[in-house]
Order: sequence, then C-alpha cells, then structure tokens
Amino acid sequence: MAKFRQAAMAASILAVLGACSPQGGLDLANLDPDLRGWGGGGLNTAPAAAAAAPRPTPDQRGVISYPGYQVAIARQGDTVATIAARLGLNVAELARYNAIDPNVPMNPGAVVALPRRVAGGAMPAPITSSTGQVSDPFAGQGMRQANIPPAAGAAGAVTATTLPASAQPRQHVVAAGETAWSVARKYDVAVNDLAKWNGLPQSMSLRVGQRLLIPVAGQAPSPLASVTAPGAGSPTPRPPSSAEPLPNETTRPANTPVSTPTSPNLGQTRTAASGNGRFRMPANGAIIRTYEKGKNEGIDISAAPGTPVSAAGSGTVAAITRDVDQVPIIVVRHEGNLMTVYAGLDDVAVTKGQKVGTGTALGKARSQGVVHFEVRNGFESVDPEKYLN
Repeated sequence: MAKFRQAAMAASILAVLGACSPQGGLDLANLDPDLRGWGGGGLNTAPAAAAAAPRPTPDQRGVISYPGYQVAIARQGDTVATIAARLGLNVAELARYNAIDPNVPMNPGAVVALPRRVAGGAMPAPITSSTGQVSDPFAGQGMRQANIPPAAGAAGAVTATTLPASAQPRQHVVAAGETAWSVARKYDVAVNDLAKWNGLPQSMSLRVGQRLLIPVAGQAPSPLASVTAPGAGSPTPRPPSSAEPLPNETTRPANTPVSTPTSPNLGQTRTAASGNGRFRMPANGAIIRTYEKGKNEGIDISAAPGTPVSAAGSGTVAAITRDVDQVPIIVVRHEGNLMTVYAGLDDVAVTKGQKVGTGTALGKARSQGVVHFEVRNGFESVDPEKYLN
C-alpha cells in the first residue's frame, strides 16, 4: 500500500511540474517524467525506452507516408491552414480531423494526421515580383527548406516514399482525461519518445481528439546464451572425486558478530546551516531515506506530526495540488531553473503565485511523520543534499 501511495504521489508531482514549466525551456533530454521507478514499484519501462526508434524523416513537403496513412510534420510558424494550403487539402476537413483550430500556431515538429492520402506532386514555383526579386510562396507559413535538387525529368517534383509496413506506428486518439504519461504507459513506451515523435510542447499538454503516433520500438538486445552443436547436450560439470578432493575452505560460523560502522544521523548533519548550500532543510528531522535516481527522486525526512515545513529558499509558489489521497503537494520555483517539491504536509499556509522567502511557512507535517522533499533542475531530479546548507 505504501508503494502504491508513493507511485501515486510521484505521478501527481510530475503532472504539477509539467503544468508549471517556465517559459523558455526545461531540458527534457534525460527526463524520467512519470517517475515510474519511484518507490521501487513495477512500472519500469526502461527496456522499451532504450529500444525506441527515431521518427522517420519527412519529405520536402513535410509529409511522412506509411502504407495505411500519411501525416504532415509542422514547421516553424505553421498552422493547419498553412499545411492544408501546402498540400492542397480542405482546411476545415483537416482541422476537424485533428480536433484543432485551423489558425492556431503549432509547435514545430507537431504531427498533423491527413484524412486522406496526398500524392507526390510539384512544389509551388517561387513568385517573381515586378522588381525581379524572388519571394517565398510560403512566406510566414513555415521555415524555408533547403534547395534539394528534384528527381531527373520532373522539375520541382516531390517524391513521396512510402515506408514499409513494419515501420508503420500505431495511432492513438486522445480521450478526455488522458495525459502524455498515461498514453506512454498504455503502449509501454517512453514519454520522451512520445513527445519527440509528436512534437509535444514542454508542458506535455494534449487536447481531446488529438492524434498521436506511437513510437516504433526497435530490437532490444537479447541476452547471450551458450550454444552447443546440434545433437550435443549441454556439457556436464566434472564432479569431485577422491583423486581431486574439494579444496579446503575456511568458513566463519554463522553466529560470528559482524563489525558494522556507526551510521551517521544525516538529519542532524544537515539541520545546522554551514553556509555552503543553496537551500536549507524544509523541516527539522533525520533523513530516513536518501536520494537514489530512478527509485527515490528526493529525500524523506522524519518529522513529528505538526512539525513546521518551510520553504527551502526564496522563490514563487508555482503550483499547489493534491495526490490521490488528497495530500497537498507544493512546488516552488527558484532562480536558475531550479524547483523544489514538498509532499506529506497539511495545513497549507501559502497560495499559488505567492512570493516566499527562505523559511516561509508552507504547512505542517502530517500524522505519518514523513516529509518528502525534492530538488529539480528543470524536470530532472538532482540530489537535494548537494544543495542543502
């Protein structure tokens, strides 16, 4: 039950981080966004993530052709209307098929599913003005593409290469309540790969009716196995004999005392300020569980029920939400793309958007007596002890 609670809390923290991502960019390159390994649960999809294949490269029009369907890849400044004009499709039909307003700017790399196939044709010729200067026919509608020589005998023609059936990804139509992480879990793929294949924004937001491409997994390496010749059995180990007795081994009795070093009280060593860290401890108490990437994305602090929980540094309250047990989760954004996360507290004393200083009261420790604390550089978790005074 405790592990289920941890996994649920992790998912809630992730949703908050996605919603409050600052303008200008968080590094998603090494993100473990849905914290599937948090708490040692069984939701790890690392093998699927490691074996994911890259998305195929679109043609000059931005179209990727599969045996069963085609998709267009949005360029900088593209809208559904500009894509429809470029491919000769009906704007209203294309917008309705993708559940998006035709004039809303799209994220570069976003996927637009085509309601019907478009044949390879000629790219529109450049327009020459009366001054003799050549202008781009798609000016303001997307990035200019490199001047790629056309196929022989077809000036300006676009060759649409259809990928083999084995490379065709599944499509998923987003339903109400679904998130990028729930879709990734459903198909056992990494959320990073889902975002790269579909050009999702940094907030990982989806819209109802959006059509997503599910990344195609490659071949995962198989473990090496000992292979014997056909008709031959596995070699049998040679048993010991009187001529070759077992080697003499000195074994220690099972009841021999084991010398173990005294474990330091990490909480006591971190509660007094030493002046060399960015943040202070959010609550007085011992660290009963340390940071371990992929298993515990923060530290757990033992705090008596009712112990004050305060901001580890100055910043702004980016979000306040609750996990599945309705336990509050607070996210504070700081300078330098850093965020701190506080979970396991009650009696929230701040509001979203409020400026806080170091030591500002956020709430109190719950009856369970454990406060969970994380430090994140963008979306990526880091060891909080490296930032504590």
